Amino acid sequence: MDLALMAAFVTVGLWASAFVGIRDAGHHIGPGALSLGRVFVATIALGALAIARREQLPPRSDLPRIAFVGLLWLGAYNVLLNAAERHVDAGTAAMLVNVAPVFIAVLAGMVLGEGFPRTLFTGCAVAFFGVILIGIATSAHGLDSATGALLCIAAAAAYAIAVVVQKPLLERSSGLIVTTLASAVAAVACLPFAPSLAHDVGQAPTSAVMWMIYLGLFPTAIGFTTWAYALKRTSAGRMGAFTYLVPPLAVLLGWIVLSESPPGLALAGGLLCLFGVALTRRH
Repeated sequence: MDLALMAAFVTVGLWASAFVGIRDAGHHIGPGALSLGRVFVATIALGALAIARREQLPPRSDLPRIAFVGLLWLGAYNVLLNAAERHVDAGTAAMLVNVAPVFIAVLAGMVLGEGFPRTLFTGCAVAFFGVILIGIATSAHGLDSATGALLCIAAAAAYAIAVVVQKPLLERSSGLIVTTLASAVAAVACLPFAPSLAHDVGQAPTSAVMWMIYLGLFPTAIGFTTWAYALKRTSAGRMGAFTYLVPPLAVLLGWIVLSESPPGLALAGGLLCLFGVALTRRH
């Protein structure tokens, strides 16, 4: 297995584990405060590593685009998704947000010149149908809010645009420094949530605070860095499609860690996700 594929597996595994952490910490720490806590911890960890490695700063002309990636993905995406989950449940939100890989494939074909490979779009369609099954199986109330749906689609669009903007930046800079700077921008953008973070952390049990630190160190700091490493070495469309592994892994981890027994329909959806992602890897 090549290093880029290993990095991609690390990313989806860590991003799937984030759903478990958010469900636990989210009972005690508000959505905005949790977002700030995550990116703050990630920025400290990544900044220390970047300094220790004496990472070279990106070209000055790339800095506005790195800031845009930080605002759009590490900032706006999280805020939009947190807001959406006030209107729709997590299963429905995951189903809607997972139109993002399709957006990425289309944008990458148009903007990055990656074309429109038939196997990529066929695999995306199969995997997306699997996500729909998982969403239906794990949805408590179904889709009953147009506001929630629009917020989910907006989050997916923010994620997709950020990935397409990020891809060319990685040709000139390391994934570590790009992720570090993007995380720092997101932390600054989330500073309005600082009073809430201070209050919630003061009231929260130790387990919730530890989950917040975990989310910052692993799904954010490591997960986004391994994502950048893999994205630099493959197409944006195929990397986007790879994230269809996140929903079935999240269901599996919820089963193992939180004893949330998945419905049979969710397991069937997970198998479709695996098959769809396998199709996208064919050339």
